[in-house]
Amino acid sequence: MFAISLGDGLGDDRGEHRAELRSLEVWQAEEFLTHMDRARELVDPWIPFAAAATDLDSARALLQRYADKQAADTGRLYGIWLDGTLVGGVLFRIFDAQSGNCEIGVWLEPAAQGRGLITRAAERLIDWAVYERGMHRVEWDASAANTRSIAVAKRLGMTRDGVLRQNYLYKGVRHDSEIWSVLAPEWRARRGR
Repeated sequence: MFAISLGDGLGDDRGEHRAELRSLEVWQAEEFLTHMDRARELVDPWIPFAAAATDLDSARALLQRYADKQAADTGRLYGIWLDGTLVGGVLFRIFDAQSGNCEIGVWLEPAAQGRGLITRAAERLIDWAVYERGMHRVEWDASAANTRSIAVAKRLGMTRDGVLRQNYLYKGVRHDSEIWSVLAPEWRARRGR
């Protein structure tokens, strides 16, 4: 299995931690479910992953959907491990190679926050999408109330395209979503290559 280093994720104690980005596969359903149980309260309001993985069968089914998407070249799913523990992930929720458009999604459990892991993992995905696959537009869809996610979009140099008013229903309440994006020429200029 491959692993891409995300550098050392410095913790509150400023000690070094080994952070890696790896493929998240069906055979890891139990580990994924255990992680989702730790992350559920924080993740659930923003993305439906937590609600979709509530037992081993549903966790396995979710991972299988992304394995099928990867086989069809329409999406991908990666986990973020910190010191050998699955603590979050990044994904291509939508990946349309023909149109050159994709959408990145992210999540992280509370214990791993504040280390820059999501930003570094998203940079790796955008690099791959732009430089390896020739994608032209990378989107970021976040609840308007999810200030942490919006801050990452800003750190990635994305532009706010607009707001989808009351498009996301969560526990009977409608929420606005913000759409952010970066175009390949902007990303290349930002990365200097």
